[in-house]
Amino acid sequence: MEAKKLFVVVGTDARQAAAGRVLERAGYAVGGAEQVALADYILLPLPLDAARTPLAELLRAAKPGAVALGGRLSVQAKTIAQEAGVELVDYFARPELTVYNAIPTAEGCIGILLAERTRTLWGTNLLLLGFGPVGQALGARLAALGANVTVCARRAEQRALAESLGLRGAELARLAALAPAFDTVVNTIPAPVLTEPVLAALRPGSLIVDLASKPGGTDFAAAQRLGCKAIHALSLPAACAPDTAGEAVARTVLTILREREEHT
Repeated sequence: MEAKKLFVVVGTDARQAAAGRVLERAGYAVGGAEQVALADYILLPLPLDAARTPLAELLRAAKPGAVALGGRLSVQAKTIAQEAGVELVDYFARPELTVYNAIPTAEGCIGILLAERTRTLWGTNLLLLGFGPVGQALGARLAALGANVTVCARRAEQRALAESLGLRGAELARLAALAPAFDTVVNTIPAPVLTEPVLAALRPGSLIVDLASKPGGTDFAAAQRLGCKAIHALSLPAACAPDTAGEAVARTVLTILREREEHT
């Protein structure tokens, strides 16, 4: 009987634990970082932060031919892997993981909106900036809860997609003109879109939930000066649904490995 290949899972948070369970069900032996010298595959955390993960020490201990898989790989991480002679694959670059992660991100955002507001989402006029995977997942769920969602997007096809789903579409260039009609905004665009003039045009005491990666798309200092409550909600999949997020990582990794086998 052929021995199971060993997948070492680095990190002890709930997301990594969930990923390990999926890999085990898929037929791999799963161990911790102490077994890295025996590992065929190494699952590294997301994001891969060399300051928190002793990456150089780990990868130097790996056996020849081992493959490491991590998320949001920095230049430093890639250099460390190259020096250690270990192949390093970025699973976060896979579009399917972006789609999977959009689901808990949308649910986590809805949780924040419900906790921070004193009115139902039903009947609320809500401004959603951007209509990529997160915007799409969120817009559909908000509309299902009865919110009146206006999607502000730069690209015409994104606005058309929003309208095809029963949402309103608006040009991002019109954001400042649209702002006075809203007191609740969700941003998914990783660029400075909620500038001081736009924030000043929103209704007094507006709530902003910014889902964009650092530094976000909101002028947070201006929001505070203007009396808006702006929340930068990062890493919602890990914070709100670590089991689901970890399972999504594992499924993505298994797809990567299956595709590698098919091309060898």
